[in-house]
Amino acid sequence: MTVTVRLPDADATRAYGRALARVLRAGDLVVLTGDLGAGKTTLTQGIGAGLHVRGQVASPTFIIAREHPPVARPDGSRGPTLVHVDAYRLGSLEEVDALDLDASLDEAVTVVEWGEGWVEGLAQDRLEITLERPRGAVSEDSLEDAATGERVVTVRAVGARWADVDLPDADPVAG
Repeated sequence: MTVTVRLPDADATRAYGRALARVLRAGDLVVLTGDLGAGKTTLTQGIGAGLHVRGQVASPTFIIAREHPPVARPDGSRGPTLVHVDAYRLGSLEEVDALDLDASLDEAVTVVEWGEGWVEGLAQDRLEITLERPRGAVSEDSLEDAATGERVVTVRAVGARWADVDLPDADPVAG
């Protein structure tokens, strides 16, 4: 199953991340692909908010991976931990293996930015999400101001886990 949505700005991208969080559970792998400034971290911020995790979700570029433990929801329940990884600076499969992501995969939602071609082997079931900013939407100014500009988000569900899951495709701001 593949769903494509157009999101007008960073707020809508975060809202879509919150909508995605409603269908995510411990053990899920989310692989994010997109150019610099496409909205990968912004989407992950929304996922983190939707999962009710602790800490500011920011790009883990220089530390490679951050773990965000869950906090209590209004009803007292807790969701899974968010493991947020940035594979941009990784240069080999050995470096990916050294992160030992499979050790926490069953207990966490693992989101990997720049993960295409590196982490698909971690799970047969995963979401592969591509974020694009249409031609002309990214300029020097819009890279500095990540809140501006439309994003086109394509979510591809891979594996049996996603067979009966309705991925969000409606207006995420309203939903």
